Amino acid sequence: MPLQNRVTPFSELVSHPARGLLYGNRGCMHDDSGRICRRYGTRRWIACQLEFRGWERGPKLQPGKFTELFFLDEVTALAAGHRPCALCRRADYVRLTEIWSDLHPGQTGADAIDLQLHGERVAPGTRAQRHHEAPFAGLPDGAFVLVDGTAWLVLGNELLRWTPAGYSERGPRPRGGTAIVITPPSLVAVLRSQWRPLVPLVHPSSEV
Repeated sequence: MPLQNRVTPFSELVSHPARGLLYGNRGCMHDDSGRICRRYGTRRWIACQLEFRGWERGPKLQPGKFTELFFLDEVTALAAGHRPCALCRRADYVRLTEIWSDLHPGQTGADAIDLQLHGERVAPGTRAQRHHEAPFAGLPDGAFVLVDGTAWLVLGNELLRWTPAGYSERGPRPRGGTAIVITPPSLVAVLRSQWRPLVPLVHPSSEV
């Protein structure tokens, strides 16, 4: 049975056989039996390359270790509130810090970025995911919006419905009106800067 370690745009963990194109963690989220028992174990939510320097990942969900997570693509990781790893995605991390200094003058380093993101992605007191409103017309490609309880990716003139295995349905992007946005505001701004990471930005199913 697949492990409960596939991340949705809502930052939830689900079981699914599809692996995804990115790897990451947000600390230890499982107990000694491997059961998911919390939404996060640290404010440092990162997204990594699947492979780096030939490192062996080893068995998943080991007692006392971080919970290994998998994402469909980069835009899913961003929607869930994860940012590039400073080690295995060094170039992407450096580019993020450059963009971040323009968005948030005076904020430098991973701790400041993670603190800002944590306030944007987690509702105080409930640990539920926070959403915000923004005009549809101003959303960049790669942002996720909430429509009838489902996550849809903004891509060109279309909205694409997210599933753990890829994008399965398309609909027209509204030309006006207000969207309920899943992706944290600061990461929407990063996408607006024409973010082009080393890892896959959008899953190939979006091109079908």
